[in-house]
Amino acid sequence: MLGRRGDGPAVYTYEAVPGVPPVSTIRFGRKLSPGEPPRHAHSHDFLVLAYFERGGGSMWLGDREWRIEAGDVYVIAPGEIVGVGDDASSLHEAEGWGVFFLPEVFGPQTPGAFLSWRAHPLLFPFVRGAAGGAQRLKVPPAERHSWSERFSALDLELSQRQDGYREAVLSHLTLLLVGVGRLAADVVGDLRFNDEPLLAEVFGFIEERYREHISLRDVARAVSLSPGHLTTIVRRKTGRTVQEWIAERRMAEARRLLVQTDLAVEEVGRSVGYIDAGYFVRSFRHAHGMTPLGWRRASRP
Repeated sequence: MLGRRGDGPAVYTYEAVPGVPPVSTIRFGRKLSPGEPPRHAHSHDFLVLAYFERGGGSMWLGDREWRIEAGDVYVIAPGEIVGVGDDASSLHEAEGWGVFFLPEVFGPQTPGAFLSWRAHPLLFPFVRGAAGGAQRLKVPPAERHSWSERFSALDLELSQRQDGYREAVLSHLTLLLVGVGRLAADVVGDLRFNDEPLLAEVFGFIEERYREHISLRDVARAVSLSPGHLTTIVRRKTGRTVQEWIAERRMAEARRLLVQTDLAVEEVGRSVGYIDAGYFVRSFRHAHGMTPLGWRRASRP
């Protein structure tokens, strides 16, 4: 459903149908013009996951142009401006899948207000992407066939609507989002793929030492830059500061421990570098919109 807000880019809103899961798929490619995404600058008020089986052309996400390549996965948060890149003539060569959905598909307990969807564990890769707008991930060649099959299976369930299709749709979407989460966990590898050796070195240091009491100065010393210069580079390239990325890595491990172990909250905090349990809880609530115990309950049956 297309709308406009003010004089800015077009805004697509999701018009949910009662009784039908708020999930839609799109297949785009050279021979599938009816399914091609819009080429004008636009944004969405829902979550978008795009996967390219074949590269071609480029597109703008926020203030950055990305050349589309085979195996690309784009995680696009609500409100992100999307548009065709300067290489529009070869965009028709790209082939792939897209899935659009509302967070309410995961049940009535899922926060539905704009931005409050960030509290859901499966949707956290979209929050990471939101720092710089969207996030591009890379599916390894050996896994690309299975990714295509997941999208195809989801599309088939949505089109045929046989008995049990609602549960099947949720299952296929969940598997896709679990796959996205696993790809997003490899921050250093993703940066090397995008030819950012300095950032890869920064994130490599954070990965090795985030459980310790490290600071911006420690990271800057490790990469032989001044703290001020490093801050400028990291903020310009990622939209976040070094301290924010240290906190994000700690929170990622905290989320894992909360879901996969029965450690007490204060033990989880200490395991990821927070000596003060109260400060850990306040930091977690600020980042996720809920307490560590709330995250644990939401993530488990």
